[in-house]
Amino acid sequence: MADKNIHLQSYDEDASVHRDTSEELTFFHNVYTGNIEAIHKNCDEHRFMDSSGVGLLSTKPLTNIKYHMVVTAAIITRGCIEHGLEPERAFRMSDYYIRRLDNATTVEKVEEIHNSMVLDFTGKMRLIKHKRGISRPVTKCLDYIYAHIYDRLTLKELADHSNVSASYLSRQFNKEIGIPLSDYIRERKIEISEELLRDTDESILDIACRLSFASQSHFIQAFKNVMGITPKKYRSQNSVKKWS
Repeated sequence: MADKNIHLQSYDEDASVHRDTSEELTFFHNVYTGNIEAIHKNCDEHRFMDSSGVGLLSTKPLTNIKYHMVVTAAIITRGCIEHGLEPERAFRMSDYYIRRLDNATTVEKVEEIHNSMVLDFTGKMRLIKHKRGISRPVTKCLDYIYAHIYDRLTLKELADHSNVSASYLSRQFNKEIGIPLSDYIRERKIEISEELLRDTDESILDIACRLSFASQSHFIQAFKNVMGITPKKYRSQNSVKKWS
């Protein structure tokens, strides 16, 4: 009985007043609804780094913030699944960002990983929300792109699948999604290539071939146009494992 009292007392000594849950609930709501502007503002204000009222999970600052990010990842993953994100995709995203914590040696690096994670999830949810309000042909087109992202996709092929003319699909896609169809396909392929560059030791040529780019140079140029850097530089900066 004495030991139990000691343990209870230690909980009381470590206890602190936690911040109102409304801010936390608003944050998660913004992720689930794809409110990318609000999440960008949250990141810019370094709210994740504000430790006041969030609880002490470890007396070591780096370990403490890592624990908090794992908790955030778990909540976001399950919440996004409940709001329509494919479970396997959500869990793969969560696993990837948590693995990146292994190499984080500063709280600033953990914040960087956290911000990348929440913006990534929010971006995926934004697309899902947007998709619910678009026409059937464009929806069928998006589904086909997602299922055949590794193939060489043509406008005619997508139009045939969507049961509309190529000119109609091109016009409607740009109107409803906000970017040309070819740009959307390119960005999705680059998104996949980011995962391959980070998580595998596949050569840049192999990645270009796998994603059906016309050539390695075409892939490098497309990647640089979207990301601002070459695939080689991106891999050196972001690879989870330093491949030999």
